Amino acid sequence: MNAPTDLSMKSDEVLRVELEVFRRQHRDLDEAIEALEAKGTADQLTIRRLKKQKLRLKDIIAMIEDRLTPDIIA
Repeated sequence: MNAPTDLSMKSDEVLRVELEVFRRQHRDLDEAIEALEAKGTADQLTIRRLKKQKLRLKDIIAMIEDRLTPDIIA
């Protein structure tokens, strides 16, 4: 996850591509966690680490979505 915290230097097009990549990684982690939990013999430390990665991706996705969504004043 090489997402810098300063998104203002990136164009919207680059952010959209990165957003899709991060969403795909998030889905992949979700599937991996589900598979490990279904297996029943999974290492809890590994599952916890994967869940933390998934949360970090969720935060990055939210930051990018906020940057791409224009502020609408009602």
